[in-house]
Amino acid sequence: MTRSIYVYILVAALVSFVIRVLPLTLIRKQITNRFLRSFLFYVPYVTLAVMTFPAIISAAQYPLAGAVALAVGIVLAWLGAGLFPVAVSCCVAVFLVEQLIGVL
Repeated sequence: MTRSIYVYILVAALVSFVIRVLPLTLIRKQITNRFLRSFLFYVPYVTLAVMTFPAIISAAQYPLAGAVALAVGIVLAWLGAGLFPVAVSCCVAVFLVEQLIGVL
């Protein structure tokens, strides 16, 4: 059992290392393809969104509260609110929706 854990850790480390080092060794000149540059530019944002959005929905006691908070956050960010007001508003939205659902 413990031996297999070390194998898993070693494989994960190797895969992480190869993913980071391989592009550096294979691509030596600047990327000029417009599509590929655009794709690589948005990869971190998409990765962050894929990890964050499910956590937003499932972090609250009720998924509806998380969805409402997500909608509130998107609207406030779209309107130009800063990070702190958006975060506080989302927390308040989750609290209010959970209180409302608890009453019903």
